[in-house]
Amino acid sequence: MDNITIQYQIDNFENIKTLFGNIDENIRFLSEYFNVSIYSGGDSFKISGSKENAEKAVEVFNALTNFVQRGGQAKKSDIKMLIDMSDDGTLDEIDSLFEVVAVTAKGKNIRCKTVGQKAYIRSVKYNDVCFGIGPAGTGKTYLAVALAVKAYKNKEVEKIILTRPAVEAGEKLGFLPGDLQDKVDPYLIPLFDALQEMFGYETYQKLLERGAIEIAPLAYMRGRTLSGAFIILDEAQNATREQMKMFLTRMGEHSKVIVTGDVTQTDLPPEKSGLIHAIEVLRGIDKIGIVYLTQKDVVRHELVRKIINAYENNGKK
Repeated sequence: MDNITIQYQIDNFENIKTLFGNIDENIRFLSEYFNVSIYSGGDSFKISGSKENAEKAVEVFNALTNFVQRGGQAKKSDIKMLIDMSDDGTLDEIDSLFEVVAVTAKGKNIRCKTVGQKAYIRSVKYNDVCFGIGPAGTGKTYLAVALAVKAYKNKEVEKIILTRPAVEAGEKLGFLPGDLQDKVDPYLIPLFDALQEMFGYETYQKLLERGAIEIAPLAYMRGRTLSGAFIILDEAQNATREQMKMFLTRMGEHSKVIVTGDVTQTDLPPEKSGLIHAIEVLRGIDKIGIVYLTQKDVVRHELVRKIINAYENNGKK
């Protein structure tokens, strides 16, 4: 295969160091990933390699330039995200990643970090019920809580309700010491953490005392009508079919529901998982969205993506 050389000139760009990375680490990463040679000098460089790889590297570097100009960090994880977007043909959606989803108590802007997350946010916006399905680290729970807090602050809902199936205790929590909150706290720590980051600890505690935030195991939803609420069912893969039907039929007027889970991590036999059954039964119904996040949407440590990929490959074998 014939090699080509592409000259790349960077004009009127102030933050070359951020773009190239510390000691040109971003340039080296792209060079190794696409198996091309990149020779940088000042505000320009040359890319040499196979036509396909060289053009792909230029496409990703163009996207990286746009990303940094918009305020992106240009970390290795960002470059990998842009490579994934290039592979998926979604680089034209970069600008949408900079839209602010929510703001934490300390003023930090929460934004989508992948196109998959953006699709998830969009589905929540346009549907009354949204299923966010994906592996650990894809931000499905964190973003759900961020959207719930935003809706509450905007007075779109009157309360936030968070629930999880307590499979480990068989939903029979009586043998555990303490009151109801003490019994379910161990299962709901990820939700506590996200809420406290969004509201701040003191505000979170006041809203909890007033009943504007309610956190309870899934079994305690039975017999209720949940109106004017933003409701999140987390770890839904561990809900039975009966529990899932019960939960979804609790929804009242002016409410929004997000169901999150990882169908590969259920503690139930697959044929009994209410999440797996629900996404089969409810597919295609108006105002019910189903979004699948993948390893490409993992935003934790880069090893998490590799771990997920390794387990998926082992499962296929």
